[in-house]
This record gives sequence, structure tokens and C-alpha cells, in this order.
Amino acid sequence: MATVSPVSELRVEGYSFPPAVKPPGSSQSLFLAAAGVRGLEIQGKFIKFTAIGVYLETDAIPHLALKWKGKSAAELANSDQFYSDVIKCPFEKFTRITTILPLTGEQYSEKVAENSVAGLKVAGIFGEEEAAAVDKFKEVFKGLNFPPSSSILFTYSTSGSLTIGISNDGSSPEDGITVIDNKGLAETILESIIGKHGVSPEATKCLAERISQLLSNHSIPTPKLPVDQNNIIPV
Repeated sequence: MATVSPVSELRVEGYSFPPAVKPPGSSQSLFLAAAGVRGLEIQGKFIKFTAIGVYLETDAIPHLALKWKGKSAAELANSDQFYSDVIKCPFEKFTRITTILPLTGEQYSEKVAENSVAGLKVAGIFGEEEAAAVDKFKEVFKGLNFPPSSSILFTYSTSGSLTIGISNDGSSPEDGITVIDNKGLAETILESIIGKHGVSPEATKCLAERISQLLSNHSIPTPKLPVDQNNIIPV
């Protein structure tokens, strides 16, 4: 496992996102890559609904460094490909969505499902399996309520499965309440959160800033060239 420079805690609207966390369904700790608020402009006033934290596996840094090391935060923030590479890199990711205002499970899942179906159709990968996965996602949230300070937790595995967890006290439970095995849905949900046009511009900007800094501190090892035995000169 790679090591990265220490990262700091981030606070969003009074909610703390620690530097590292072990997500539900995972055997390892992930580092805090970004955090930000999600809100909407309603009748001229910005209403804040949730605070979002984004965590990555440390091995994502050397992977991203091969292509993005040396790029400024602004360059990363303006690149669709950068966010796509983060979303699709073959390492674990985790997001924590903490409610600022009360939210019902149906309100949350219906909106996420609507956006996910649209994204899957644009990508040309919405079939029977994806439709069943979306239905399972909505079913998980039926009858649930999320008062302020409760959290919805998503663990994105390297196999493409999505582990869903719930927390009422800011902690991260060891296990989730369900697992959905559909890579397309998992990546689409993650893209809606940390894609360049994700639901929290503050979080996507923060992601570019923190990853740029971590990449600048990361050294890329020089590969060892194979020794050509025929060119060894005896002494």
C-alpha cells in the first residue's frame, strides 16, 4: 500500500470529516480527499442540504501521479478526464453524505435514481441489470428518515459493487445494510458526487486542490531497466 502526505480534517457547516476512515464493508482505511456542501439556489437564497466527504485509497495517488503529477489545481479542476480517472481508478473510494436539513429516504433515493438512470442512458449502458440495481437502490431507502447530522455512506469497491451504510452519529459502521453489485450504477452515483459537474462544486474544487498538492509531494520511482547480459564487460 502506498503512503501519502498527511492530510487534515475538513469541516463543512460544522460537521467534521476526519483525515482517515475505514468504510463499511472495507478492510482498510481511506484518506480524506475532499469535502464540500451541497445546496440549491431557491428564490434567490442558497439552501444547504448536505455536507459531503470523499475518501480514496492511498494507492490511487501513485496511479494518478503517472498522468497528473505537475498539474495545478486549476488544471485538474478544469479537466473532465481528471475526474473520470479518479472515478474509474481501480481502487476503493468512499463518500459520506451528512444531512444538514431533514431528508426522507424516498426524497433522496428518487433523486439519485433519476440522475443515475439519465447518466446510464447517456453512457449507453442502461439495461435490465441496471434497472434492477436502481430498483434495489430505491427499495433500500423506503421508510428511512435522515434528521440533521445523520449520514448516508457509500463504499465503492474495486469489483464495482456499492455498499450502502447508515450512520446517525458520524461514525462508520463495520458493515453496510446492503450491497448492490452493479458497476455502472456505482460509478454513476460516484460521478454525480465528484464528477466535474457533480452536485457539490465546492467538493469537486476541493478534490482538485488536495489531489494536486498530494501529487506534487509524491515521487514517482524510476523504473529499473533490465540488464543485458550480452553487454556486460568482464574486468
